[in-house]
Amino acid sequence: MESVLLIASSEKGSDLISDILSSSSIYQITVIRSGGEARRLLLEQDFDLVIINAPLRDESGESLSRTIASKGISQVILLVKSEFYEAMTAVCEGDGVLTVSKPINKAVFWSALALARSARNRIKKVQAENTQLKQKIEDIRIVDRAKYILISYMNMSENEAHRYIEKQAMDMRTTKRAIAEGILKTYEN
Repeated sequence: MESVLLIASSEKGSDLISDILSSSSIYQITVIRSGGEARRLLLEQDFDLVIINAPLRDESGESLSRTIASKGISQVILLVKSEFYEAMTAVCEGDGVLTVSKPINKAVFWSALALARSARNRIKKVQAENTQLKQKIEDIRIVDRAKYILISYMNMSENEAHRYIEKQAMDMRTTKRAIAEGILKTYEN
């Protein structure tokens, strides 16, 4: 974890959790006191992990935790009193919120941190793959548009247009997309 947002109403609670995080080699910790403040901050900045020590000054923390987790950017750990643990877990686990019972058992909390790290790493890999796939789709769209232009203006067949773009890319030691963009510039203006 690189950055952690800790939302805790009391200074005592935030100090305890900050100490545990520091002992886990997490030092970039932002501490705030309310759900409203958290919502505003999350519009401006992303965090790898959000820890909510419920209840907060202005809300229970359950809705905030589910909202943050549903966006899929940050991992969320919700700390709740033991009497509410089962109910909160049932409500929040479908959204990917890790729920930990208070009083905090350090071993259990460290396990939750390890799970959050693991989930975060997995999400980062999936996001990177997703970005690559979107890029490939965009490349294919641009190349297909360029092929259509070659078919329309140069009276080539689809295979000839495809071969022309591939050969140009190989000869010029560039990508098919770069060649396709050049064709689009030439003929679409």
